[in-house]
Amino acid sequence: MIDRIGAYILAGALTLLPFSAVVAQTEKKEVKKETSEAWEAVKGYTHAKKNEAVAYGSKLMKQTDTQIKQLQAKASKASGDAKAEYNRQIAALKDKQFDAGKKLREMRDATAASWDNAKLGFADAYKDLRDTYKRLRESSDRAATHSK
Repeated sequence: MIDRIGAYILAGALTLLPFSAVVAQTEKKEVKKETSEAWEAVKGYTHAKKNEAVAYGSKLMKQTDTQIKQLQAKASKASGDAKAEYNRQIAALKDKQFDAGKKLREMRDATAASWDNAKLGFADAYKDLRDTYKRLRESSDRAATHSK
């Protein structure tokens, strides 16, 4: 009886593995789409809409901050080499976050003459931040899949 229950549980878990791979793939596509859309949206703002652009950039940075905190929570549950690798990658991600934050402040302080360079600077820095996050998340997903 217990063997049969164990077999049912194992069969159920095995059927969920392809589903979790599909979910992970879908999430990767969503992150890529969101990054592309955010980058294009920031590039499209004019100096007259600077306050809206800065508010939008701030919103993007807050979302990224939340995602970094989620990765830190995962890292805190890891051990050994995996934890060290998480922490190394999170540190690199925080460096990118700092750079994007600096570019956001430059965008906030931009004059009409410096606007285009400032907004492109933020758009590129944010794209770099999101790409770094995406790579970290993908390696995190792969590590989780291999540890199962």
